[in-house]
Amino acid sequence: MATPTLPDDTLSVEAATIVERPSTWQRVRRNGSVRIGGIVLGVLVALALAAPWLGTVDPSLFDPVSRDLLPGKTGEITDLDGNTFAHTFVFGSDSFGRDIYSRVMYGTRVSLIVGLATAVVSVTFGVLLGLCAGYLRWLDGPLMRVMDGIMSIPSILIAIALVALWRGSLLTVVIAIAIPEIPRVTRLVRSLVLTVREEPYVEAAVSLGTPTWKIMLRHILPNTTAPLIVQGTFIAASGILVEAILSFLGVGLPPDIPTWGNVMAEGRSQFSEFPHNILFPGIFLAVTVLAVNILGDGLRDTLDPKMARRT
Repeated sequence: MATPTLPDDTLSVEAATIVERPSTWQRVRRNGSVRIGGIVLGVLVALALAAPWLGTVDPSLFDPVSRDLLPGKTGEITDLDGNTFAHTFVFGSDSFGRDIYSRVMYGTRVSLIVGLATAVVSVTFGVLLGLCAGYLRWLDGPLMRVMDGIMSIPSILIAIALVALWRGSLLTVVIAIAIPEIPRVTRLVRSLVLTVREEPYVEAAVSLGTPTWKIMLRHILPNTTAPLIVQGTFIAASGILVEAILSFLGVGLPPDIPTWGNVMAEGRSQFSEFPHNILFPGIFLAVTVLAVNILGDGLRDTLDPKMARRT
């Protein structure tokens, strides 16, 4: 009896379907939101790294003669050795005669570092606690009640209280912003672990006597990677925004450190007369947070299996 064969056109259609199916990395690269957010963030990172070569001066240098200059005006700057030289204030100057352009550019470094560090700290501890709560049944109840208690307090109040208890520094601000985000990551990881731990391959590993830590790291943790990447982008955006709020309220980083929040806080009393003090750092803050959120939306659309199938 002859073996039935499929028509050539059917084979060609199936082969084309297999070849054209994009991988995860290809879907990420093709996503418009990922490209837009990535390009904007790449430009901001380049500006932060190249700040010393972009016509900036030391953000702490000032000259009372050049205070409250409008954008584009030329004034004077006095360096640490007492030498005075002419300088064009691209974004204007503040009430102390400091260059707002330089403070905004150098402040980009602080904001990006705070956002990245906040995401790394909160995701690291959230993964650890989420794995323990989801896989170790006896630890689930007590640990999640603690997380619920932390989430019941507004995150900005927790951050203000923690910064007020310790001396304001970059490390203190990062910890204060990351602690309220840890319960959210913990709940996300716990929900994923509760689903994955019932899979046959996990039960097979348990029956073979595989150590608990190896099951959690080798079989369960890889299934949380995609959601954690998406969650990390939103945490980074929130960290940048909260840091600016803390600095604006005067409880964040010290005023001598150039941050967007500090620049806006120093210019709020003169906003009606010199709005550029708040306008330029506010634009950079809004663009950065928007870019990170757009990047997170694009990653969610490509890494989430349900969203990917719809696309």
